[in-house]
Amino acid sequence: MLTPAQCERVEIVLVSPRNPLNIGAAARAMANFGFQHLSIVAPFATNWMEAKSAVGAPDLLRDARVYETLAEAVADCTLVLGTGSLDRRRPVQSIFDLPKAGEQIRSILKEPGAPGLASETWAQGKRQPRIALVFGSEKHGLTSDDLSWCHALIVIETCEAQPSMNLGQAVAVCLYEISRTPATPEPPSLEPARQPDSAQLDRLAELIEQTMEAVNYTTRGMRSANGAALRILLRRLMPKEADLRRIMGLFRRILWQLAHSSPPPKDQTVL
Repeated sequence: MLTPAQCERVEIVLVSPRNPLNIGAAARAMANFGFQHLSIVAPFATNWMEAKSAVGAPDLLRDARVYETLAEAVADCTLVLGTGSLDRRRPVQSIFDLPKAGEQIRSILKEPGAPGLASETWAQGKRQPRIALVFGSEKHGLTSDDLSWCHALIVIETCEAQPSMNLGQAVAVCLYEISRTPATPEPPSLEPARQPDSAQLDRLAELIEQTMEAVNYTTRGMRSANGAALRILLRRLMPKEADLRRIMGLFRRILWQLAHSSPPPKDQTVL
């Protein structure tokens, strides 16, 4: 099992859940494995806090945070992992089966100073990376827009005749896989140490969009489509914090120059 300190760094995020009983079942599964942070994004029902299925986990429901958007829910997370099946879905993110994803997450959650972890990061006062595990609506799962905030997609392998899984059961299966002690752990490939959080990536995407508009590369009407594409690109590249600061400095300088440069004379040919 994971330690309380490790569980503290994991956010369970339910996007647009429809059935209060499923929210309660998810909270009960979290309590089974020691996870405490539950976030609900745009729930359909208003009485979900009264779910009878949250046996042994009423505090989790009472303390759950409610957000209007997924972007707000994962803003302080350095690694955001969506969940779902590949049925009628062709994601552009990296795809991990659940056992492999469990190994990666356990490696990331190692205590400071553990073998294979850059402990000097914590000595310099850096906060430990936070991980969000995101589950979609019972009706359609995570949308393409939801996935644009995710670094990768975790797939739970199921029978082809019934590819979808009940929300509460999916949360339980994922948390069990994350919590269990493997016989032969593998080295991580999704190391988020010194990674920017989701809100920082969104600020960079906004800056890039402003620059694109300033040079007439795109229009405001295309902003929604370009925004999703930029979110996906930045999470695929996974820039480090230092790289992100340099890139933001570059785009801020470009915008400043565009705002303060004089237009060329009318009779001057611009190449």
